[in-house]
Amino acid sequence: MKIKIDDVDFMELENHHKQVLCNDICSGLLEEDLKRRVKYILIHKYEQCLEKMKKEWIPKLKASGAKSIPLDDKEFISLVISQADYKTRTMKEAEEEELN
Repeated sequence: MKIKIDDVDFMELENHHKQVLCNDICSGLLEEDLKRRVKYILIHKYEQCLEKMKKEWIPKLKASGAKSIPLDDKEFISLVISQADYKTRTMKEAEEEELN
């Protein structure tokens, strides 16, 4: 069983992996169960990052005089990343490196 990201092989579960997993997961449900787990992990990480973004940016937006802040997540994200002072983690770390 292969897991791909953007059509690139990311990980392959070999037979011994599947055998161990089937010790606890019904073999007929293995693929469905693993898909559910991968989806949960990625969505959970997204949700945690979004909450962190909201905690950081709602006060910043209020302080900058924003009259309204979208409740829709996609609109909120678009608003945040359109801010002149928005930086991704990579950008923040690069900035910190330059200061040190």
